[in-house]
Amino acid sequence: MPRLVDLSLPLTDGGPSYPKDPPLRIQPYRTLAAGGCNVSVISIGTHQGTHLDAPWHFLQEGRRLDQIPLHAFYGPAVLVDLAPGGELPPKTPISPPMLAQHESAFAAGGRVILRTGWYSRFGRPEYFTDLPSLTADAAEWIAAKRIALLGMDMPTPSKIAGKECHLTLLGPGTEIVIVEALTNLHQLPREFTFIGFPLNFIGLDGSPIRAVAVVPD
Repeated sequence: MPRLVDLSLPLTDGGPSYPKDPPLRIQPYRTLAAGGCNVSVISIGTHQGTHLDAPWHFLQEGRRLDQIPLHAFYGPAVLVDLAPGGELPPKTPISPPMLAQHESAFAAGGRVILRTGWYSRFGRPEYFTDLPSLTADAAEWIAAKRIALLGMDMPTPSKIAGKECHLTLLGPGTEIVIVEALTNLHQLPREFTFIGFPLNFIGLDGSPIRAVAVVPD
């Protein structure tokens, strides 16, 4: 049997949200005692926890969530470990030379997952502020490889060139699916199958996902 590795952050009432994003709220709506069954009401942003970005997140004419084919969210993936056995220091710029050491992983149409070790900081203030970040040149380098999906254990691709990186990766002719805030990447081999389907929202900019790695025996 293959091994399943959960790559998703937990979702709990009041859990950490990206600065200026909506708070996560999970509250009882009906209970066994009062209503005969348990039902909860959830208020959540489209970029809460482990999630993916559709091009419309930053591009007015970009494809929306429901316009992306399902096969983009599932298939063979390669782990690019930028910090074997540890984590990159806070605010480390991720540059093209760092990525070029793993160039064989960036095959056209493929899925690449970047491990920096930053997921170990989840729940601390610096998780959202001091993360390692792609440089604008690194985003251009990745876009030129024409991969289909880029996942990462940071909550966003970049704090130093955030909008520019998103526009490069999501832009016309590239349209890389960006998966953010993955966890447990230390449990993965170099090659595995990635599964990260969004909810079937119509016309939206992104979605929380349950990301899972299927690791063969």
